[in-house]
Amino acid sequence: MNRLLALLTNAFPVWVLGGGVLALFQPAWFTWFSGPWIVWGLAVIMLGMGMTLTLDDFRRVLTMPKPVALGFVAQFSVMPLLGWGIGLLLGLDTPFAVGLILVACCPGGTASNIVTFLARADVALSVVMTAVSTLAAVIMTPFLTQLLAGSRVPVDALGLLWSTLQVVILPVLAGVAINRFFPRVVRPVLPVAPLVSALTVALICASIIGQSATAIRASAGVLLLAVFMLHAGGFGLGYGLARLLGFGCSVARTVSIEVGMQNSGLGVVLARRHFADPLTAVPCAISSVFHSVIGSVLAGWWRLRDRK
Repeated sequence: MNRLLALLTNAFPVWVLGGGVLALFQPAWFTWFSGPWIVWGLAVIMLGMGMTLTLDDFRRVLTMPKPVALGFVAQFSVMPLLGWGIGLLLGLDTPFAVGLILVACCPGGTASNIVTFLARADVALSVVMTAVSTLAAVIMTPFLTQLLAGSRVPVDALGLLWSTLQVVILPVLAGVAINRFFPRVVRPVLPVAPLVSALTVALICASIIGQSATAIRASAGVLLLAVFMLHAGGFGLGYGLARLLGFGCSVARTVSIEVGMQNSGLGVVLARRHFADPLTAVPCAISSVFHSVIGSVLAGWWRLRDRK
């Protein structure tokens, strides 16, 4: 049974890609999973990951300020500059270029914690990095988007903080507490948790794609290339910078995933609320699939390498 669960979990890229493709042609199959469903889905995932952590994990992370600082700096320099440069290099239309910059300026998404979990990297470090970048995004996302795209993006600071507490901090702390005080409850859950995480992420990505299916089908080609280049560059540069600065493989994997994966859902919401052209949200929607597929492929590859 454990082997079957591991096999299904390692097929994470298949679930994400398959769900995204189906959502393009049958969006109604997935768009029902939106709004509070996404919040609760992410909260359940984070709860499951929290059950794998102990207080000692977080104490250890707090003694490692350098990788946290590296992740923060790379998140808000490498990705925004890549988004701006790729849009210019490929000559993207204005709404697509602005959307690419917007998602590049977003913080790391909670999916990065899940992929870190699947990659057997440092989950506690990833959670801290995500929390730091998400809180900083209140200032950094509108500032960088205005700087690079010429348009200011208002961000609901309290709403962003509350969302972070809902889907990251509170569930993880609850999971740590359950692991600490009710270990017998945790044991039967742990083998199933990675597969539940993988399927839920796939459902969330498919929902975001389904909500923008018409626009995505009408604007493939160069736009797909642009989003792929953005995330591939983030993963590669994040890993390379960490190794260059002397960090080990586990930290380098974590930084790579944290830099390469964005909160695309936040990008979609901001684009729809604050930009008149609906096409601005399209790169953000496509981003949700690309970063999950690239990240999950890397996670699977790293897991296989660890077995050798």
